[in-house]
Amino acid sequence: MGSEVDSGELIYIGARLVLGAAAAALAITLWSRTRDGAWMFTALAVIASYFDVVYSILEMLGITKTIVYAGGIDVLKVIFSCIPALFFILAFSLFLSRRRRYKS
Repeated sequence: MGSEVDSGELIYIGARLVLGAAAAALAITLWSRTRDGAWMFTALAVIASYFDVVYSILEMLGITKTIVYAGGIDVLKVIFSCIPALFFILAFSLFLSRRRRYKS
């Protein structure tokens, strides 16, 4: 089914899954408590990043097979790795578009 995994890779996989799950859980909690679009896009970016982690680990273990290729490129991998950046761009754009002035 999957390929052999050594102990170093297991630690790497475990750390990515545990830390990613913690970040995604906190992002979901933040998302449920805010109505601010910028923070919601930040939470979506973290959640999408965790999807990328899970997909790449499944691919590394040989559990998933890539079916969709476009010019020899795994389309799902490109989508999963680019969506978090897109959400962060939207979040930061919303943060920067606000016209608040802070006095120091």
